[in-house]
Amino acid sequence: MAISDNTRGILLMCGSMIGFTVNDALMKSATEVMPLFQAMLLRGVVATLGILLIARAQGVRQFVPQGRDRLWVALRTLGEIASTATFLIALTQMPMANLSAIMQSLPLAVTLAAAVFLGEPIGWRRLAAILAGFVGVLVIVKPGAADFDIWSVLGLASVAGVVLRDLATRKFSRAMPTTVGAVWAAVSVMVMGGVVTAYKGWQPLTLRPTLEVGAAALFIIAGYLFAVRVMRVGELAVVAPFRYTSLLWAILLGWALFGTLPDARTSFGSAIVVASGVYIFMRERRLAMKRA
Repeated sequence: MAISDNTRGILLMCGSMIGFTVNDALMKSATEVMPLFQAMLLRGVVATLGILLIARAQGVRQFVPQGRDRLWVALRTLGEIASTATFLIALTQMPMANLSAIMQSLPLAVTLAAAVFLGEPIGWRRLAAILAGFVGVLVIVKPGAADFDIWSVLGLASVAGVVLRDLATRKFSRAMPTTVGAVWAAVSVMVMGGVVTAYKGWQPLTLRPTLEVGAAALFIIAGYLFAVRVMRVGELAVVAPFRYTSLLWAILLGWALFGTLPDARTSFGSAIVVASGVYIFMRERRLAMKRA
């Protein structure tokens, strides 16, 4: 039985969140021993090779974007570098579930940015839900509170980077293979890790963190491929709220691997953000039924 583009987009979004969140947990564990940018370099090498093999199996031979796709791939790559660096630096300094809670503002931020920059329609109810979601983010990051620090700011900067990445991906032409966008993402992060590692120096490898980085690369390959694909199918307002599944995975993995759980304030703010996104999703479904 054929599935709709929106259903396909929802499944891809859930798969992407699993890939990215498991990758995050493995990278957080590995960087307790291995320098962060060295881990990014090693993960990037494995991820790049893996995506190239997948592209070859699909018959893709051209990895240089053509026409206006060059601009959108460049902007997407810039967003990938910014979001990855800020996220992983923050991840090494704060609980995984708390950072994931901040990242739950992404569906709201993407919806608002799509309205502003891509001209997608947005009504006052959806705008009110977006504003409520940002109130939830403020509850989580606690601006002005004693525990508000640069790591929370880096989490918000990562959100901005992902918004740029996703909007640029939305503008890809249908002719450009998904693997092209994914391989540029992997290469850009690998190069960034290599440059910083060359400056700071190489640390000898040990078995456990090396295996963790290798496993993280496998999950990030899935995350990269699904993240490109999901922005090219379905409606953003329908598929974006399913980013919230990453919060569940982050809480479970944070508890299982690091023994950490979000505090009451973070949980309350997360509930506001998730409720705002779910409201947007439910309203879009009602509108779609009326149009049908």
